Amino acid sequence: MSKDAKARMQKGKILSFVPTGEYYFKKGIKAYHRRDFFKAKKYLGRALQLEPGEPMIACQLAIVSTELGEFEDSNRLLHLILEDLDHEMVECHYFLANNYAHLGFFKDAYHHANLYMELDAGGDFSEDAEELLELLALESDDLADEFFQQDDLIVKQEQARELLESGYFPKAIELLKEVIKDYPEYWSAYNNLALAYFYLGKSEKADAILNDVLKKNPGNLHALCNKMIFAHYQGRTKYVNELFDSLKKVQPLLSEHQFKLGTSFALVGEYEHAYVWLKKLYKNGFDGDGPFYYWLAYSAYFTGREIFAQNVWKKLLEISPDKEGQEPWNTNEQDRANGFEDHSGSIFQKLESDYVEERLFALFLTTVSDKKDEIITSKRLFQNQKFTALEKEYISLIRSGRPSRTADAQEVAELFYENHQPIGTIEAGLYLMWFSVFVEMFKANMQLKNKSAWAGAVEYVWHRLRSEKVSQQEIAQRYGTSSATIGKYVKLVNELLN
Repeated sequence: MSKDAKARMQKGKILSFVPTGEYYFKKGIKAYHRRDFFKAKKYLGRALQLEPGEPMIACQLAIVSTELGEFEDSNRLLHLILEDLDHEMVECHYFLANNYAHLGFFKDAYHHANLYMELDAGGDFSEDAEELLELLALESDDLADEFFQQDDLIVKQEQARELLESGYFPKAIELLKEVIKDYPEYWSAYNNLALAYFYLGKSEKADAILNDVLKKNPGNLHALCNKMIFAHYQGRTKYVNELFDSLKKVQPLLSEHQFKLGTSFALVGEYEHAYVWLKKLYKNGFDGDGPFYYWLAYSAYFTGREIFAQNVWKKLLEISPDKEGQEPWNTNEQDRANGFEDHSGSIFQKLESDYVEERLFALFLTTVSDKKDEIITSKRLFQNQKFTALEKEYISLIRSGRPSRTADAQEVAELFYENHQPIGTIEAGLYLMWFSVFVEMFKANMQLKNKSAWAGAVEYVWHRLRSEKVSQQEIAQRYGTSSATIGKYVKLVNELLN
């Protein structure tokens, strides 16, 4: 260091600079006026951290979130202002109305727009609120009813998605059929219905639905992606490659389509192309849910971007803590953690299903779960009002080994488990098919003697329904019986299922 520099240090004073909330607020406003919304969000977010009780900062951050299309984040801030920070900041009602209109929740939009007009009829946003109310009503009660029906559509679609992710396939099918009946051109419902049938092993029916969608709505991206995914699970490599070659040329503009394309590519192992679309969404501030971060982490990891994958996985665990143990770098060691059997939340959901076969399936999952003791001693199990005598017998078997008719059903399911684990959404279809057969046998008072034959026959039917090539001889060898016996029991299975 030079003498001059030392002299300057001795003479001068070091002035510390501690930015305040106001400092970042002003920077955020400047960025907002330049329409640099990402920087505006960054600065305003920092300002709110420094002054968490300042409603003006929270409101401006909500407005920026709306500009970025992050309507739910914006609504959270606006409700925070009205409920905790400043209930007299009534313009928040107009902003809420605007957000809810964008989200399709027209009842809520109508409520907040009306509330704003009541509280501040001559306010800065009164003309905008009036226009919004006119748009919502369109001077027609019929159309207003249609808006309210759309609320119902969104709720039902979300319920169906949750049912699919939790393995409630029959219930999802029932709900999606209802949606399609009311909204015959709502293609998303058709695509989800195809997924539900495919997971149940009814691949021909699933494929027919997708073909119908593509006939009525040519080029439907979700249907094309689902066809590629189905073909991947069926081992139809050539067809997967054909669809992939077509889909990789698609350049979707909508974030929803980019997400579908990225996750579909990841699911079939085309991680490089998956990473391109998912990282693009990430850079653009896409407000993704658990599956988004899950597949982004996987595609990043399997394309050599390990540090980024680890950072993304941390975000995923904040949203979905139950994914711990399913890291892409632990796939070999933790394969079993990918199954329903090791997620007590999923098992409890199935135990509360409206369908007896799903409740029986959940009880089997309990027997092979690492969390068996937690489930079998829980209050939630004791308080379940949906159990019939059959499930109660099964619970007694699990707790004390007391002999019952369900012991035979358990043994058949255990035969499946030797070859089909962990139990994911695809494998679940096999077990659900078996418990559906068992329920029908129970109703008909049929005896379950040759367990290997029943297991082999159910698996053969399951493969055939999924359009998977398998011979009765191959199945017979797996279960230690003859192909003639398998053929005999296949007829019984088909009779019980029809």
